[in-house]
Amino acid sequence: MSVQPFEPAVGLGNCHLQTIFPRFHRPRPWIRTQCQWLTTPDNDRLALHTPTQLEDNPNRPIVLVLHGLEGSVESPYVQGLMQSLLEKRFQVAVMHFRGCGGAPNLLPRAYHSGDSEDPRWLARHLREKFPGTPLMAVGYSLGGNVLLKWLGEDGNQTLLSAAVSVSAPLDLHASSRRMGQGFSKVYQRHLLQSLKQSLRNKARDPELAQQMPVLNESRFFSDFRSFDDQFTAPLHGFSGVDDYYTRASSKPFIKNIRTPTLIIHAQDDPFVCPSAIPTSDEISSEVTLEVSKRGGHVGFISGSLWQPRYWLESRIPDFLKQMRAEYTDNADTP
Repeated sequence: MSVQPFEPAVGLGNCHLQTIFPRFHRPRPWIRTQCQWLTTPDNDRLALHTPTQLEDNPNRPIVLVLHGLEGSVESPYVQGLMQSLLEKRFQVAVMHFRGCGGAPNLLPRAYHSGDSEDPRWLARHLREKFPGTPLMAVGYSLGGNVLLKWLGEDGNQTLLSAAVSVSAPLDLHASSRRMGQGFSKVYQRHLLQSLKQSLRNKARDPELAQQMPVLNESRFFSDFRSFDDQFTAPLHGFSGVDDYYTRASSKPFIKNIRTPTLIIHAQDDPFVCPSAIPTSDEISSEVTLEVSKRGGHVGFISGSLWQPRYWLESRIPDFLKQMRAEYTDNADTP
């Protein structure tokens, strides 16, 4: 299959314009979904959003979408992908990480960049309900890191038949440093404000607040590193921020992936150091690495400023469509 390489839109060549533009060009969600609350094995809850009723259909794979940090089904990149996938006869299921989407979860814990157990459990749930339907996944940013780690951990045992990761941080140590530099501090401040608001929402539950003293100290988080050291790491079983960043980074797991996987990344990503991008020696033979010079973070807008085209919304479905065809051919082979 011939792949059209990404070229930034005329007038949107800057990495920050690529990153920010969709937020203003597509400010409102336009695809309605129904939400199903699922009880996790530890008695918490996960929200699963679907634009259509899922069905067991071998010709219509279910694509599980994992959003980025503080994202949701209403994020513009998720909305655009859902529309494109539905047009190409895929089914779509969007998982909200715990506490995302404006609804606090029930336990003191939240979610983190290496939280592969929740989507793994959800994949098992979907396989049980739809045993004849291929299951694929797409992850953006934090969700992309989770997806790659999950694939590498499971190796040949994964339930996924194909996957795409977009703008994943890959190396959390390097990403943390990158977010503390230049204009990237603006993104860090915005995301921290969102995380703090999530903590304030959670603190309204007196029982949870009592279990989590850090909820009352959230105003003191000045950067991701301090937030992760005081909140993310201790709540999720890590000894500290360095232990968390090391164990949750997906880069060391990529060489163990045994599922056809596309990794899309831009060298000018303001969230990720270029050093985090893996070399050909650090990926498995099942991984296709597509790195463009430009594209920003979950941007990849082509066309022009006046007629923008969202390149990811054609590239991702095209890759999954190719994998769907290969899956069908292999299934038909006696």
